[in-house]
Amino acid sequence: MWEDPIVADVHRTREKIAAAYNFDVKAYFADLRKRQAALGARLVCPRKQPNQALHPSGAGIPVCQDSMRTRRPPASELLR
Repeated sequence: MWEDPIVADVHRTREKIAAAYNFDVKAYFADLRKRQAALGARLVCPRKQPNQALHPSGAGIPVCQDSMRTRRPPASELLR
């Protein structure tokens, strides 16, 4: 059976990390939280400016309000 080397590497790395924390998920996440707190603002850079509003380009298909009001047949009618 063919084995993907990337997937195999991910599995090996997962086992290595889990063994380092004695396979204790709570200890692993406690350490992650501690490291995250130590990184502070370097972890995620906040945006300085809000997102700009998008302006319509005119390339979209216009939606007719009447098309929204059309009645769809019940599923029983579609099966006939």
